[in-house]
Amino acid sequence: MTDTLPVSTIQPAGASRPSRVLHRDLRGTAPPIAVGGHGVWLRTADGREILDASGGAAVSCLGHGHARVVAAIQRQAGALAYAHTGFFSSEPAEALAHELVGHEPGGLAWAYFVSGGSEAVEAALKLARQYFLEVGQPRRGRFIARRQSYHGNTLGALAAGGNAWRREPYAPMLSDAFSHVGPAFAYRGQASDETEAEFTARLAAELEAEFQRLGPDTVAAFVAEPVVGATAGCVVAPAGYFRAVRQVCDHHGALLILDEVMCGMGRTGTLHAWEQEAVTPDIQAIAKGLGGGYQPIGAVLATARVVAALRDGSGAFLHGHTYLAHPVACAAALAVQQVIREDGLLNQVRARGTLLEQRLQDRFGNHRHVGDIRGRGLFLALELVADRAGKAPFNPALRLHARIKQAALARGLACYPGGGTVDGVHGDHVVLAPPYIVSPAEIDLIVDRLGGAIEDALSTLHS
Repeated sequence: MTDTLPVSTIQPAGASRPSRVLHRDLRGTAPPIAVGGHGVWLRTADGREILDASGGAAVSCLGHGHARVVAAIQRQAGALAYAHTGFFSSEPAEALAHELVGHEPGGLAWAYFVSGGSEAVEAALKLARQYFLEVGQPRRGRFIARRQSYHGNTLGALAAGGNAWRREPYAPMLSDAFSHVGPAFAYRGQASDETEAEFTARLAAELEAEFQRLGPDTVAAFVAEPVVGATAGCVVAPAGYFRAVRQVCDHHGALLILDEVMCGMGRTGTLHAWEQEAVTPDIQAIAKGLGGGYQPIGAVLATARVVAALRDGSGAFLHGHTYLAHPVACAAALAVQQVIREDGLLNQVRARGTLLEQRLQDRFGNHRHVGDIRGRGLFLALELVADRAGKAPFNPALRLHARIKQAALARGLACYPGGGTVDGVHGDHVVLAPPYIVSPAEIDLIVDRLGGAIEDALSTLHS
């Protein structure tokens, strides 16, 4: 006899039969079924309209139903659905690579297309390791990343990440090739008597000390998100931080890998988030805003120096997946990137981001339970605290972030709350990452509905 879940708990709203999908929550009610979308709005099977204030997980940069992207997908699917990269390339893959690195931004000259962010980070790690094998430095197999980071859910990417609660169940399976230093998280890490420059210097010194502990000639790369995403909630590094860590890496001959899966491709107001940090990476991971959710796609971008080592050595990147450079996915991403460029949406992200931040400050700047409002562009977050003066987080058992998510959905708003903001266990935040096409009126609606949802959730803590 097999155990079964009661079907009454797994039937999505608007569905005609119980779900057999292994949903993220196996105890509560299955999520509503999304059946349509237009602009920044999603429509569910039971007829509700939901304002998508987070673009899913900072994915839907052009919103839903964009005619040019849909047409590009239809054309490509009708012409060529799939071609294995072991035998063929494809026109959309070649065109997308030229769109991204044909002008060699920051020295990035080559693109390797995968199916998502975790795959991109996994490939970036392997590329860095193989680079050092090719140049005759086989001892370099260590990677340094940061606590309170997130780099994906495949085993290599999970080991690189510092998301404590995601790592814990799989700790015995994670490689010890990865170690972690402190996050560049001023709200939680900068001392009250410490200047921003002193905080940056302390973080750089910690990274230098980790190189020394491991042995500088054993480190392949330092891995970091320019703006930390879901784990800590849109954390921007202090001024000069990335220049300082770049110097440490260069001094010891290690690579710099920047994970822009969530914060890249225009989300922070420049196509690459590193453009605002006065550094360039050796290897970069991108996804989410690359294809805007129209197809699953991610990519690794690499400098000519890195790729030349493989070309002049073994002659191949020793890695691969079945759906590399999928033609339909590449066609979708190419259309998305062309729309962003041709419609001037980076300027709009900066303008709309400034407006959203101002509206959030107006509404929550003096809120008793909002400790910090942070981020860049259309990638902003609120951190919720029990005690504003002392920055004390709420008891994690209360799961305030989950309450806010449900309260927001009840008000017709999809946002992206998270827990474990402070240390992987304590802390609650809410990420907002609306599509780049969001209007001023829709920004007002986002803030209004979020304000109501937060008050609704707080009221349940004492009920």
